[in-house]
Amino acid sequence: MIRRIVISALLLGFAAAALGAPAGPAETIFQATLGESGLKTEEISTEQLKEILADKSAVVLDARPFQEFAISHIPGAMNVAAKQGVPMSAYVSDIAEISRLVDGKKETPLVLYCNGPFCGKSKRLADELVAAGFTDVRRYQLGIPVWRALGGVTVIEPDGLRRVLADDRTAVLIDVREAGAFRSGSLPNARNIPRSLVLEGKDVGEVKRAKDDGRLPMEDHNTRIIVLGGDPGMARSVAEALAREAFQNVAYFAGTFAEAQTAARP
Repeated sequence: MIRRIVISALLLGFAAAALGAPAGPAETIFQATLGESGLKTEEISTEQLKEILADKSAVVLDARPFQEFAISHIPGAMNVAAKQGVPMSAYVSDIAEISRLVDGKKETPLVLYCNGPFCGKSKRLADELVAAGFTDVRRYQLGIPVWRALGGVTVIEPDGLRRVLADDRTAVLIDVREAGAFRSGSLPNARNIPRSLVLEGKDVGEVKRAKDDGRLPMEDHNTRIIVLGGDPGMARSVAEALAREAFQNVAYFAGTFAEAQTAARP
């Protein structure tokens, strides 16, 4: 569907040029939406979501269960508890919790997302919010899979880090502190890619070396990669550099290294 939208936009541009009419800008994948009809709430594109996150013009809600949110969520998104008495197959967030989050202001702009085009959680939540009188509800229906595919990084919370370290033996942990700090102690099985050696551009500097020497999982770019550092800014910058190298499942820990150590304890 997304590919069809982009191709259609390009064909319209070519047709306009052939007829001598001024062609508008071709739509890119970052401007695309799923384009479903018959729904009560509007969709937004990846580009629009990035703008909303940058200017904080809406509350972005992750409509998934807390454990999924804790393991990996879009930076800046929030999460509330589940509606009680609903089976997991019909999971929906608790509107009362959302109302408390926005101090009862039902005109507050809200953007919802979940697990992509085939996920019903954001649609169910959007319908319940509209029925409850919320007046500005939109959906990023492409969701977290497309966010990642388009180079977006995610955040892992302390609870998520603890869960991944206990249960996911395939995850790759990248410590971006300087080599001396790394040698003085890190999390079990962590690999070091010092932030100071990560350069702008693709296939350069320490990232290129880490590809060649096995620190990065070159045989499976879908491998979960968790980046941690001395502070969230260090971790995020390296996570974004790795996402630009086509690694599709990169999360950074939005805390200090000491907080990561505490979260990693059994």
